[in-house]
Amino acid sequence: MRKTYEETVKGILEIPKFTSKNTLEHTREFLRQLGNPQDKFKVIHVAGSNGKGSVCAYIESVLRTAGKKTGLFTSPHLVYLEERFALNGKSCERQEFIWAERQVAQAVEEIRQKGLPHPTFFEYVFAIGMVIFAHNQVEYVVLETGLGGRLDATNVVEHPILTILTSISLEHTEILGDTLEKIALEKAGILKKGIPVVYDASIPEVETVIIKRANSLNCPYDSVNPKKIKILLNTGKKIAFSYDSGYDVTEVFIPFGAPYQVQNAALALQALKFLSKTEGISNKAIICGIANVNWKGRMQEVYPNVYLDGAHNLAGIDKFLEAVEQITKVSAVLLFSMVKEKDYIHVAERLLATGNWEEIIITSVPNVRGIRYDTLTEVFQNIAKQKGQTIKIIGVENIKDAFLLAQKVKKPEQKLFCAGSLYLIGELERIAGGMRND
Repeated sequence: MRKTYEETVKGILEIPKFTSKNTLEHTREFLRQLGNPQDKFKVIHVAGSNGKGSVCAYIESVLRTAGKKTGLFTSPHLVYLEERFALNGKSCERQEFIWAERQVAQAVEEIRQKGLPHPTFFEYVFAIGMVIFAHNQVEYVVLETGLGGRLDATNVVEHPILTILTSISLEHTEILGDTLEKIALEKAGILKKGIPVVYDASIPEVETVIIKRANSLNCPYDSVNPKKIKILLNTGKKIAFSYDSGYDVTEVFIPFGAPYQVQNAALALQALKFLSKTEGISNKAIICGIANVNWKGRMQEVYPNVYLDGAHNLAGIDKFLEAVEQITKVSAVLLFSMVKEKDYIHVAERLLATGNWEEIIITSVPNVRGIRYDTLTEVFQNIAKQKGQTIKIIGVENIKDAFLLAQKVKKPEQKLFCAGSLYLIGELERIAGGMRND
C-alpha cells in the first residue's frame, strides 16, 4: 500500500519507539542493501558542537554559486522533515521524499529478514537523504553529523574530500565524555587517512587533540583562529569582516547580525579555499555564496524586532547573549525553552546573570525530550530569587500562546528574542509562517 506524506512522516517519527543505537557496521550493511548511495558523490563532512549547520549552509551556498549540483544533509528540521534533504538549496519535493522512504523501508525489510535490528531514527533519515542525493545525481553533498562523530551514522562515509570541525564545547557529556578533550576526540573521529581537515582553533586543548589525530592519520590541516578575524562593520542585520589566513586577507560580508556567525563564516571560508584548489571554485563564488546564504533559526528576524535563535547549549547561549548585546542596548523580552538532556540549570544561571531582560516567558518544547514548562519556570524563578532579581518570569505551556503573550508584552520598539532549542525555533517558525499567511 502506498503511503501518503502524512503517513510517511508519522511512521518515521515513531521509529524511536522500537529501536536503539546500532553499530556502524549495521549502518554499513543497511546502506549496502541500498547500493551504497553515499559513495556516489563527493562529500564534505562536518562535525562540532556549535555552528556546524551554519558552516554547512555557507559551503553549500558557495558550491551552488560556483555552478555545482548540491545536496545538503542537516538536522534537526525546523518545520518539515524533508528540510533535512536539500537539493540545490531547496528542500526536496514531497514526492521525492516519499519515493526515497519507500526504497529505504524495503531495505529495512530485507535486513530484518537477515536477523538484523531495525535502523535507528537517525540511520533511517540518513539513508533517505543518501538515496535522494544519489537519485538526483548531485556532485557534492555537505554532510552534517548528528551526535558526536566517531560513532555517528554519517561516519560510514569512507572517502570525503574534506572534513571540518566547528567549535567544540561540553555537550551530551553522558555519551561523548565529560571533558573537552574527550568530546574533541569523539568529534575528530570523522577524520580519514590523508583527507584534509579544517578546524576551529578557539580552544587550545581542543586544538591539541585535533592536531594529534590529524598527524596520526597524515591529514593536512588548517586552523581558523578568532584572533585573525577583524570585524569591519556590524549593523545588527549584517556584518562585514576580514580574515587573515597568513597568506592573504579576505574581506567577507554575511547577512547576519550575530557576531558568532563570523567565526562560522571564517571556518567555511578557509574550508572553501582548500576546496578551491581541486574543485574549481573561484574567489568570487566564495565571496558571493557566503554573502547570499540563507539559514533559518540563527538570529533570524521573523517580524520587526522579533528574533529566533537556536542556541541549544551553554556555549551557544554565550554566543546568543553576545549577539543580543550587539543588537540592542536596552532591556528585552525573552521566550525560552530547552530539551532536558541539556545543562538547563547553568544555562538559566547564565541568562539571568548576563542578559538584560525585562520579562522572561518559559514554555515547553512539543517533544518527548522537552522539559515541562512549570519545572523550567521554577528553576528560573529560584535562581532569580537567589540573585535578588525582580524580573517577571512566567510559564505558559502552549508555545503559540507563549509566543502571542511575548509579542503582547513587548513594547513597540523593544526586542523579543526566542531561544533555547532548535525544536522550539522550528515550532515558532511554523507558527510565525501561519500568522504571516493569515
